[in-house]
Amino acid sequence: MDKKIIRQLRKIVGPENLLHSPEELQCYSYDGTTMEYMPEAVALPGSTAEVCAVMRLAFKAALPVVPRGAGSGMTGGSLPVAGGLVLGLGRMNRILAMDRDNQLAVVEPGVITGVLQAEAARLGLFYPPDPASSRFCTIGGNAAECAGGPSAVKYGVTRDYIKGLEVVLADGRIIHTGVRTDKGVVGYDLTRLFIGSEGTLGIICRLIVRLLPRPAAKTTILVELDNIQRAAALVAEILGRFTPCTLEFMDRTAIGIVADQLPFALSAQTEALLLLELDGQPAAVAAEGAALEEFLRQGSGVMALRRGEDQAEVDKLWRARKGVSPAAFKLRPDKLSEDIVVPRTRIPEIVAFTEALGRELDLLIFTFGHAGDGNIHVNIMLDKSQPGEEKKGHEARRRLFIRVVELGGTLSGEHGIGCRKSEFLTLEVDEATMDVMRLIKGALDPADILNPGKIFPQNG
Repeated sequence: MDKKIIRQLRKIVGPENLLHSPEELQCYSYDGTTMEYMPEAVALPGSTAEVCAVMRLAFKAALPVVPRGAGSGMTGGSLPVAGGLVLGLGRMNRILAMDRDNQLAVVEPGVITGVLQAEAARLGLFYPPDPASSRFCTIGGNAAECAGGPSAVKYGVTRDYIKGLEVVLADGRIIHTGVRTDKGVVGYDLTRLFIGSEGTLGIICRLIVRLLPRPAAKTTILVELDNIQRAAALVAEILGRFTPCTLEFMDRTAIGIVADQLPFALSAQTEALLLLELDGQPAAVAAEGAALEEFLRQGSGVMALRRGEDQAEVDKLWRARKGVSPAAFKLRPDKLSEDIVVPRTRIPEIVAFTEALGRELDLLIFTFGHAGDGNIHVNIMLDKSQPGEEKKGHEARRRLFIRVVELGGTLSGEHGIGCRKSEFLTLEVDEATMDVMRLIKGALDPADILNPGKIFPQNG
């Protein structure tokens, strides 16, 4: 990077907040994937004004800028694939307002999602989106990727809880989108345009976040089944009669890698688990829980039902569920992690397809995830040191995505596209729609300096 630009960046953010030694840059060269791209420098702004100044400089110099939260993404969204400057937003981590009466918060993008949830709980409120990485991921990164989590089946995803934004555009201008009120239809809905845009349209610097009253009661039920197809089919049956706030699915392999973290031993014949939660007023939760258990006991394939006896036991169940993805490396040293979504009535078909795909390609493929909204995490386990293994893994991804689209699904439910899935975007997005997306990108970022190389296929 030009020394003059380095000096100007140092002046904007302060010498201690401009990183450019090889050791410092290495820390910002990777994310939740196994890919690495080295930036030329890293700036750590502390305010919207500093972000504006950085973007004005970058715009004049045609310098690529990649916004970054905690770097926990799974599709390479925060990787500097074109070099340039990484804009780390971790210093902008203040909760600016918590309004209990109007049930909203105003936060900066570097606020840890779990911290926001804890602050909301202190006021008797809650922030429903709950990605597995909530202890360290940031609300800005969640907004950029439109993160979801287990509660999405009842409460929706990040875009449903962002009421408004402050955004710095590629040329350094500031815009404000959305409202603080529950209703508002003045002009285009620019808030949703930026949610899920993966930092390609602007830098989110402030968020107005919707909160909800904290449910008074919750019950957790674990269902053991002896047949994976029956477990997958049961999801739609449950949702046709009940309204769980979470409905998670784990296959036999997923269960095996976290079995030692569960609060109780499972039967050796267990082929799948469903983890359900109901929430609401105590009497309603008790009645619905009893009815749900009665319904499940009458179903075929159900081997056992267990209720979380206390909060400690429930916490252990969720630690095990959220630990599946990192524990997968017990099986193989490398992993391709996909977060496809299909209509929930098609879950049995996609689960059967992944099992057959694994057998055909001689790969270990297992599934778990948010079955309540059809968002299944498909994990293709690899050992890249073995000849041909990586090629087979990519062939499995290609076939998986084709089948997902055939079933009326989508390539990503919460991880985004980034650079890992961009080559497959045309499977789902038609040419005219892609043209509109490119027009929007070109209008807001004509020099293509905001997170270049993401979302759009790079072969044109």
